Amino acid sequence: QVQLVESGGGLVQAGGSLRLSCAASGRTFSNYIMAWFRRAPGKEREFVGAISWSGGRTGYADSVKGRFTISRDSAKNTMYLQMNSLKPWDTAVYYCAARSGSYINIRQSEYDSWGQGTQVTVSS
Repeated sequence: QVQLVESGGGLVQAGGSLRLSCAASGRTFSNYIMAWFRRAPGKEREFVGAISWSGGRTGYADSVKGRFTISRDSAKNTMYLQMNSLKPWDTAVYYCAARSGSYINIRQSEYDSWGQGTQVTVSS
């Protein structure tokens, strides 16, 4: 059973940076896609970006392209979300998710393992 634990959330001023981590356990992830989603207050959960664990290919939502970067450390089984130039509308609970396969999918229904989420608040 895959377990995902996010950390690194907090309060930051607009224009600042945060790095989120997602520690994964329970299996090997060589043929997995790991993703970040977020849910802003009053909104549906949305795709932020994802990475293929073996090849390192990434994909991002248009709203975060050029500001957010996803990476992974295979030795630590950990995925990261580096968030720069944060905006107030980036405020949300950020979740990591995992699914088997090699293609990045933006639909949350395609992911069968989820973390508990970490709060990111960006003040103006």
